[in-house]
Amino acid sequence: MALLRKINRGLLILLVLVAFALLYSKTRLQTLPKYSVLKKDEAKMGMEDEKDIPVVICASEERIGASMATINSVYSNSRASVFFYIVTLRDAIKKIREYIEKTKLRQIRYKILEFNPMVLKGKVNPDSSRPELLHPLNFVRFYLPLLAIENHERIVYLDDDVIVQGDIQELYDIKLKAGHAAAFASDCDLPATHEMVRSVGMQTTYMGFLDYRKEGVRELGINPSDCSFNPGVFVADVGEWKKQKITKQLEKWMAKNVRENLYSSAVAGGVATPPMLIVFHDKYTTIDPLWHVRHLGWSPDARYPRSFLKEAHLLHWNGHFKPWDYPCVHLDLWEKWFIPDPTGTFTLVRP
Repeated sequence: MALLRKINRGLLILLVLVAFALLYSKTRLQTLPKYSVLKKDEAKMGMEDEKDIPVVICASEERIGASMATINSVYSNSRASVFFYIVTLRDAIKKIREYIEKTKLRQIRYKILEFNPMVLKGKVNPDSSRPELLHPLNFVRFYLPLLAIENHERIVYLDDDVIVQGDIQELYDIKLKAGHAAAFASDCDLPATHEMVRSVGMQTTYMGFLDYRKEGVRELGINPSDCSFNPGVFVADVGEWKKQKITKQLEKWMAKNVRENLYSSAVAGGVATPPMLIVFHDKYTTIDPLWHVRHLGWSPDARYPRSFLKEAHLLHWNGHFKPWDYPCVHLDLWEKWFIPDPTGTFTLVRP
């Protein structure tokens, strides 16, 4: 009888332990994010060092040659040690590695990171006038501190339609104001660009990006005539980004837009820029405007003076007219850094 009681007590203790284990497992699973930003670290060439300048650039399969031109321009014009974090989707990983290893870019140090598009599920409305702006890689900039980028206090982010003519060290070393998680170029910065902006009708204020007919936008208290900024080039302070929970703030506005359509139907038609404009309104350091000369892709006719472009440290073909397509302006300044695709897949469109 005593033996039976001991056995029953033992079984009861075991049952309780199993129940606790199941409860712990269930609770732990509920605390994990539903989708991780990265699926896996696919390829790595060289070890990162805290003295490196980390440059993040996205490389989609259909625009891979553009990304390689950007990387080539940064690498060729930088005296400092640069480490490239190339973010892409699974289908492009093999092609990116081949593009690099079979060209002069084999000399760069880099890591390929696979972005998980499921992290965007339920956060993006598929109703943009420009479908390419809905590409998952357009939202990578929201998740910079979650990209397994190690040993770095700050990050330089570049769009793939950018050419860097200066030393990236200068941009990286910008002094961010206290409490600022990032530095951008204001859309009202360079007098030399104002004539271009007027001639092509480029949007440079918040009215061009947010739908002020919506109560949720008006409640922000942002003056519609305030100058916007372009998030295609910026420097991010990783510590401040995490401290201020910037990613969560951006996701909040993405979700709010899905419910209330705050900016998808706005004039500019973008879906990645408006959340950045909201979260960083009056909370960013301005970079030297010569480090972000933009609007080169906004019109196939409007051109900048050659003398001005020669002084520019960074050129950005934001807009419809990209330098790998045709028509586009100042093609020679982009083609100087273009490296032909060794597989022959990515080709330039020329007359």
